Formats: sequence, C-alpha cells, structure tokens
Amino acid sequence: MAEQIDDFAVWLSTPHQAMMEIAHDIGYRHIVLDIEHGLFDLEATDRIVALGKALGMKMHAKVLGPEAIPIQQALDMGCDSVIIPHIGDLEHARKVTLSAKYPPLGNRSFSGTRPARYNVVSPDYYERENIGTRCYPMIESAAALNDVEAILALPTVDGVFVGPSDLSLDSGRGAYRNTDEDKAAIRRIAAAASAAGKPWIMPAWTRTERTVALELGAGLLVVADEYGAILSGLADAAK
Repeated sequence: MAEQIDDFAVWLSTPHQAMMEIAHDIGYRHIVLDIEHGLFDLEATDRIVALGKALGMKMHAKVLGPEAIPIQQALDMGCDSVIIPHIGDLEHARKVTLSAKYPPLGNRSFSGTRPARYNVVSPDYYERENIGTRCYPMIESAAALNDVEAILALPTVDGVFVGPSDLSLDSGRGAYRNTDEDKAAIRRIAAAASAAGKPWIMPAWTRTERTVALELGAGLLVVADEYGAILSGLADAAK
C-alpha cells in the first residue's frame, strides 16, 4: 500500500487525534471527517482540523447535510474540501453547492477565521479560496446519478464523492454488494468525471474495489475507517 498511500484516505467517525497522528506517521495525508454520522461537535472539529493542518494533512469534511451553515462552518475551520451528502437532482445540487463558493461564483458568507488567519484579507482572498477549497457533492441517490454529468458541469462543483451503499439502496438494489449493477453505476460516475476533467472519490474497503477504482481513474479512495480499524485490531488480538 505504501506506494499508493497518497491516493488513500482514513475515515474518522470521532475526533480521534491519536488515530490521525498514527495515520500521518504511517504515511496517510488525507483524512475524511464523517460529521454527518459521527460524533463531532464544533469545538472538537475545530481542534482536529487545526491538528491536521499543522501536520500538513488534507482535511475533508462530510458535513451534516446539504445546507449552507454546516458547509460554511467546515470551510471556516479550514477544511480543504466539503463532501455534501443527500444531494438530489441537478437543481438541488446547483442550489446547495453555491454555499461552498464566494461570490460571484456562489454565496458563501465571509468569516475572519482560520483560512483568513483571523485578520483582514487581501482583495484576491475570495478567488484564492474558491480555487483552493473543493466542493464534492455526493452521488448517493438515483436522482444524482441520473444527473451526474450535469452536476459535474456546475462551476461550483470540483468533483464528486460516491456513496455506494446509499446509491444501491436508493436505486432499489438493496444492500451494496459490488454487483454488476453497482459497478455499472460507478463506471458511469467515473466516465462523467473523466469527461468533465474533475476527480471522483469513493470509499473502497476491499483490495478488489480499490484496484477497479484506480483503474477507472479515482482521484482518492477512502480505504480505512476508525471503527473498522478498532474492530479488526481487537479481533486480531483475540486470535
């Protein structure tokens, strides 16, 4: 895994500072914070984002939901990207992703916090933030998949994050099992991202999934999660 580690990310469900430091020492440089389903309050999130930035890691926040405030809070703390769940069709994606970009591109509200270094900003600050931070709506619904090409064409969208489990459920396939239909959906997303010249990201927990995703040109794969690492470590120790 070491030669590919720049392409891999660790998924945190809690503000686990030690796990992030361990991941950093192993060689990981990307952390995904699952704020939507995890146990993050604002103060703890701010602290772990600050630690990650100090370590030189890229911090990606899967925010609480497709609303302006959680998107802006994550960016105000200094996250490098926002991953936005529960995206529906093109018009929904267009409306929601405006919150991730400053005017005239979007409608993000200014805050003089970590990205601004708690100070007055230069006139080019807003454009630099628009370029430097990433907005990744999730493709985890049938409606989003149906409009994926148009969603990727939006100027407020820098790429997409695939949610295989919810996408399978919402498409009527039941639990995600990496079936031919699941693979076809991922191939469509990969092709749309390639055509748009934008990256796509997804969790890929098995070596088979990682191999296929990398062959399809995935920009980043989430390959380890906090709870799973604890579970496998405890189970292995008990053998």
